[in-house]
Amino acid sequence: MHFETLADFFAMGGYAMYVWGAFGATALALIWILVSSLLTRKRLLKEISQKIDREKRIQDAQNLENTL
Repeated sequence: MHFETLADFFAMGGYAMYVWGAFGATALALIWILVSSLLTRKRLLKEISQKIDREKRIQDAQNLENTL
C-alpha cells in the first residue's frame, strides 16, 4: 500500500484503530511473555542454586556423621 503523507500512513485508510490496536496488543503480549519468561528463569535458577546448596549441606552432614 502506498500512502501520500505520513498522516495517511497513520490513518491506515480509515482502519487505524484496528491496525494500531492490533499492533499494540501484539506488542504488549510479546513484552509480557518476555518479562514473564525472564522472571521465571530467575526464579528457577535461584531454586536450583538453593537445592544444590541444600544437597551439599546434607552431604557434608552425612560425611561428618560417618567420620565420627
